[in-house]
Amino acid sequence: MTRKLLALIAMFALVAAACGGSDSPAAVTGDPTTTADAADTADDAAMLDEEAVDAAAEEATQEGSVDPIELVLVTHDSFFIPDEVWAAFEAETGNTVTVVASGDAGEVVSRAVLTAGQPEGDVMFGIDSTFLQRGLDADVFEPHTSPLLSTVDDALRLDPTDRVTPISVSDVCVNYWLDAIPGDAPTTLDDLRTAENAAALVVQNPETSSPGFAFLLATIARYGDGWEDYWTDLVDGGVTVSSGWSEAYYTEYAAGGGEKSIVVSYATSPPADVLFADPPVDAAVSAVLDDSCFRQVEFAGILAGTEHPEAAAELIDFMLSPTYQAEIPLNMFVYPANSTVELPAEFVEYGSLVDDPITLEPAEIEANRLDWTARWAEIVFG
Repeated sequence: MTRKLLALIAMFALVAAACGGSDSPAAVTGDPTTTADAADTADDAAMLDEEAVDAAAEEATQEGSVDPIELVLVTHDSFFIPDEVWAAFEAETGNTVTVVASGDAGEVVSRAVLTAGQPEGDVMFGIDSTFLQRGLDADVFEPHTSPLLSTVDDALRLDPTDRVTPISVSDVCVNYWLDAIPGDAPTTLDDLRTAENAAALVVQNPETSSPGFAFLLATIARYGDGWEDYWTDLVDGGVTVSSGWSEAYYTEYAAGGGEKSIVVSYATSPPADVLFADPPVDAAVSAVLDDSCFRQVEFAGILAGTEHPEAAAELIDFMLSPTYQAEIPLNMFVYPANSTVELPAEFVEYGSLVDDPITLEPAEIEANRLDWTARWAEIVFG
C-alpha cells in the first residue's frame, strides 16, 4: 500500500469521525430532526470515504504496475542463444525479447541503414568491425555506456562514443586438416603461395561472405600494395573460391569429406571439430595458421528511434552479463567479450585468440570496400 493511499484513508477516517462522533451538535441537543440530518450526513461521508479509498487503491495499483515491453532484437541468421537465457532476462527485467534474423551481417546492416531513425527493432546485434563504419556513418545507433564495459578489453571498443558495445570476438584464420595437408604445415601467409598449398586451399568470395572479406582484408593489411600480386599467385596455383563459409567448410574442405585440406575459417573451428567429431576424438584434428588471423569484433547497439531506449539499454547490459556471455562459446563458436567469463575446456585446450591479430581501421575498410572487392573479382574471375 502506497504512502498516498495511507494518507487518503487517514484523512477520510477523520472526516467520518468529525461527522458522527459524540461531540457533534446533534448529540448535544437531542433534536430528532437534526439527529436524522446528521445521520444522513454521516452515511454520505461514509460512502464518500469508501469510494475515495477504492479510487485511491486503484490509482496506487496502476502507479505500481508496469506493462512488460516486448523488445525486438535484430540480428543475422547465424545467431543462436538458448531460450532459458531470454527467460533469465525476463525474470530480471520483466521484459521479453523477440529475435528477428534477416540474412547475413551485411544484409542486416544494410536494412538498418535504410531504416535509420525508424528502426525495425530496438537493438541490433551482429554488426562487426568490417561493417561498423557504415552503421556509424548512417547514425543507426544511439550511445549507451554499459557499466559492464569495465570487463571488456579496451582494444575491442572501436567506437569511442559507445554507440555500439562489444559482445563477442573471433579471429578469421586459415585452418588446415592435420592428416591431409599436402606437405609441411604452413606457418605464414607466404606459405600459401606455393602451387601445392594454393591448390589445397578453399576461400570464400569476399563479395558474399564475411570470413571471405576478412581474409581479403588480412592480405591487404599484410602486403599493402602487393596484395594483388599475392592473389594472382593464389589463382595461378589453383585456389578454389566458394560463395560462403558453409559450402567451403562442409563441401570442399576435409571436415565435410571434401578434397581440400586448407580453408579460411575461424580460430574456433578446431574446438568445434573436436566437439562434433563422429566418431569422437581426444586430440585436435585441425590447426590454425596464426599468421593469417584477422580480428573480428561483433557489437550490439540501441537502434536510434526505438520507443524503448531504457529497456533497450537493459538488454545491452544483459548481453554483457556473465549469464549471457557464458552461452556464447558453445552456441555461437566465438569468444565472449566479457573477460571474466570462464571458457569451456575445449576452447582452452584446442583453440585460442591469437596474441597479435591482423587489423584494419573501420573507416579505412568502409572507404575502400567497393574498390578492393571489385579489383579482387577482376584478379580471380578475369
